[in-house]
Amino acid sequence: MRDSTQQPDARPEAFQAPVFHAESRRPGHVKPLSRPVPLGFAKALAFVMFEKPDLEAIEAFLLDFGMATAQRTQDAVVMRGAGPAPCIYLARKGPRSRYLGAAFEVGADYDFDRVVRESGAVRLDPAQIPGGGRGVALADPAGHAVWLVTGQKTFAPLPPQEPAPQPFNRPEARPRINETIRYAALPAQVVKAGHVVLRTTKFADMTGWYMRHLGLIPTDVQYLGDGSPNLAFMRFDLRDTPADHHAVVIAGGIDDEYEHSAYEVRDLDTLGLGQQALRARGHRHLWGIGRHVIGSQLFDYWFDPDGEAMEHYADGDVFTRDYETHYSPLNLSGLYSWGADLPEAMKPKRSLGTLLRIARLVRSGRLSLARLKLLGRAFHAPARPWL
Repeated sequence: MRDSTQQPDARPEAFQAPVFHAESRRPGHVKPLSRPVPLGFAKALAFVMFEKPDLEAIEAFLLDFGMATAQRTQDAVVMRGAGPAPCIYLARKGPRSRYLGAAFEVGADYDFDRVVRESGAVRLDPAQIPGGGRGVALADPAGHAVWLVTGQKTFAPLPPQEPAPQPFNRPEARPRINETIRYAALPAQVVKAGHVVLRTTKFADMTGWYMRHLGLIPTDVQYLGDGSPNLAFMRFDLRDTPADHHAVVIAGGIDDEYEHSAYEVRDLDTLGLGQQALRARGHRHLWGIGRHVIGSQLFDYWFDPDGEAMEHYADGDVFTRDYETHYSPLNLSGLYSWGADLPEAMKPKRSLGTLLRIARLVRSGRLSLARLKLLGRAFHAPARPWL
């Protein structure tokens, strides 16, 4: 038993936050992420694109998720947020549910001729782009569509969700006096599309491609036990204008798949009330509410009717161009500082299909057994070993 006159024990090592190293002071064994010269710079995630078998079902879910219908035809659903973007989510009618790709807003000075000439981009018909404008279509190394668009017509922002946020009473300051909080559970009004997360077997190719075509800056890079990068959170290069911590996340793994896309809402109350609305409508919850470590966002994840993951988030970090890339060991402790444990649905599945996929990757030389072991250690280490 500890002597009551002694000082309390120091927090055990396991309680400490993950260690992050600025690139200029990274440990010697940590390999920096290669950064190609950009062809141009993107400014925002414009919208994500899906193929969906049941447009009525996905529209109903997205309305409950807090988006608004901008256009509806027999072949497509265009959804918007409360911000000025004419579209943040585009669903086209198709035989199965699948992620098609994402569109990114670029500046009017983006050299489309060069990307057509050097990267095989195809010019888009303005009628294909929600809100019009002009743009080109490419395919990333995993085969996902990537549209670069500019000149879209913007919409008038939707009125903010009522009631307005109330001041937050803290022990040191209580600005809310003689006032109560009585919010109703409503769909969490989505303001904008924030980021998309992709898993890939071609980590170096994918990160290099997105940095080259979108001018992205790696904000946080996580590395395996041998020091090789395997997860990159990348943000837009908006110079002195703060950009969200990440707009594209590339995660090295054993498949080439969409992981989730994320949409910003106003605050924690919006997040929580939106969760109540989605639960009331019978939608399937995935993970949350919690607080991420990397990016700091408050998060809440849901499945759409076809099992595709989508995230509500609020209160994320923002950085200017000056913020240096940081490196940290890859493990689940970087995912969340509080909240429920990571669900099994967000971890690599242990199944015959997974084993066959791994065998194919090893046979083709795209994955070594040594790297497979490092991935296993990273993803199966306990996120919170003190519990």
